[in-house]
Amino acid sequence: MFPHLFNLSAYELNQFYVSTIETIEMTVACGFFTLVIGLPLALILVATAPDGLKPMPVVHRVLGFIINIFRSIPFIILLVALIPFTRFVMGTFIGTQAAILPLSIATIPYFTRIAEASFREVDQSLIEAVRAMGGSRIAIIREVILPESLPSIISGFTVTVVLIIGISAMAGAIGAGGLGNLAIVYGFQEFRYDITLIVVVILVIMVSIIQWIGDYLARRFNHRNNF
Repeated sequence: MFPHLFNLSAYELNQFYVSTIETIEMTVACGFFTLVIGLPLALILVATAPDGLKPMPVVHRVLGFIINIFRSIPFIILLVALIPFTRFVMGTFIGTQAAILPLSIATIPYFTRIAEASFREVDQSLIEAVRAMGGSRIAIIREVILPESLPSIISGFTVTVVLIIGISAMAGAIGAGGLGNLAIVYGFQEFRYDITLIVVVILVIMVSIIQWIGDYLARRFNHRNNF
């Protein structure tokens, strides 16, 4: 019934290699921007909250509102809506490099809320103790909030990276490259179910590896496990 099932040519094998590398590139780049932008935004949300280190209700509400807007838009709709902006910034909206921008815009708000929740889990008595000893806001963030929330941040970032892999595959629907594009162009459009299956297996392996690394690092930096 399927005479070419798993009968992959050298060209198709090379496409798997190239697509896997493209997916890794998108994941790493998007993960980097998500971390370096989302983490400070989460700190700002926590610090400017009514019970934060420097309450600024207007800043807190406006920033939270903007983050909620982008978080509420389904990724495929956001991806299409950002095509003009992506083309303006990147010069094109097709390809691996162009996909990094909408991917980052989609995942930064998601991770920001995860990181915000992690920061809020920090024991307030520790913050008050440092404040009572004359510690500055920067000292509280550096010595208490970040170290205490690190295991939770790592777990949350791991979940975010797994999400990035999933939506990067979805971005293949508009020619973003990577494994998603391979599954659509060669798997779905040419009825190559073997290619689709192999793509799924590769994605499962990637997610499993990332989850294992994330779980290991979260346990490694959890100082409570040392007692």
